[in-house]
Amino acid sequence: MKSATLVLLPGLDGTAAMFRPLLASLPPWIRPVVVTYPPSGPNGYDDLLPLVQRAMAAAPRCHVLGWSFGGPLALMAAAANPTAVRGIILCASFARAPRPDLVPLRFAFRPPVVAAIRAMRRAPAVLSGYPTEDLRRARSETWRQVGARVLSTRTRAALGVDTRRHLASCSVPVLYVAASRDRVVPRHNIDDVRAAAHRCEVVTIEGPHLALFTNAAPAAAHIADFMRRTA
Repeated sequence: MKSATLVLLPGLDGTAAMFRPLLASLPPWIRPVVVTYPPSGPNGYDDLLPLVQRAMAAAPRCHVLGWSFGGPLALMAAAANPTAVRGIILCASFARAPRPDLVPLRFAFRPPVVAAIRAMRRAPAVLSGYPTEDLRRARSETWRQVGARVLSTRTRAALGVDTRRHLASCSVPVLYVAASRDRVVPRHNIDDVRAAAHRCEVVTIEGPHLALFTNAAPAAAHIADFMRRTA
């Protein structure tokens, strides 16, 4: 198999840290390019899109992967660069606000609220629920790098987004990698993607919302198979 480029867009953390197990599991013929988001300043989808387009410009033909928050960004980039994208991979992600029940509370996600949520998640009782020490270290690393102000901006963006029209305008195939125990992005989001996409296949890997980290090997196998078939 000749070399192929995979542009990866992270979730709310905006760093490469959570992608490490997946990157280690991908076959050598896949050339990964991880786009990281700025740790300060504007961080809405329209603000981040130019970063993705610059990464894609260096790889005229590529696949683009969006994890969670990164999914709508992947759809926007694919719609804006239809000749550059061979396929779209959405991992535990969404085309529009993933939790409609939280949309009315969108503007309540301000830095103090996000900071309080993060403080609670640092508690030993919460952290002990994480399945691996590697995940605890990766989360701690992202917490040091990404402040509550930026996270609140990205959270509000996710609760206000709707990229179904971008998805509908893309004729390339879509792979949706779902997590079997995802409590963050409910499974109705898969129906949204299927309804808007021209071609969409869905695979499920065992694990929580962060299954791309905790169960990377099967995720990598599905991604590689999809890229091979859509090269």
